[in-house]
Amino acid sequence: MEHKGTRRLETERLILRPFRVTDAEDMFRNWASDPAVTAYLTWPTHESAAASRAVAALWESESQKPEVYQWAIELRSIGQVIGSISVVGIKESVGEAELGYCIGRRWWGQGITAEAVKAVIRYLVRDVGFMRICADHDIVNPNSGRVMQKAGMTREGVLRRAGKNNRGIVDVVQYSILAEEV
Repeated sequence: MEHKGTRRLETERLILRPFRVTDAEDMFRNWASDPAVTAYLTWPTHESAAASRAVAALWESESQKPEVYQWAIELRSIGQVIGSISVVGIKESVGEAELGYCIGRRWWGQGITAEAVKAVIRYLVRDVGFMRICADHDIVNPNSGRVMQKAGMTREGVLRRAGKNNRGIVDVVQYSILAEEV
């Protein structure tokens, strides 16, 4: 495995790229201020654009590190950032990367998140050399599981009280994909 950091990735509808401080307004408006989006996330709903600016600034500075993978999901058709996808955990000993993602409510159910997840999986396996990509979701958020399925991931099972998000301690459903399946 050779860490290469957050590189620009492109799909038919999306540009996945490192965050910039200037993405803060899009972040706040399009997803971070929406409690419906943040309900199943590990960070709180942003109460102000200043909170989004602070996060965007942090993500921009961290994007210089080769072991950090944090993408802004930019929708080509509107030129706005509508969500994020990142590696939220790495297990070097087994070559595993754990993904986390979110997208604004207006773009739910359009296959955009699965398109982003597929692109990131390909990059992490083919270019970086990860052997296993995994993700989990709150059991009461099956739409996130459908994203994982559309991205080619396999459901592994339910981990009881193994996650914590804005709802508290929750059961999570684990998915993965192996390098040879990509």
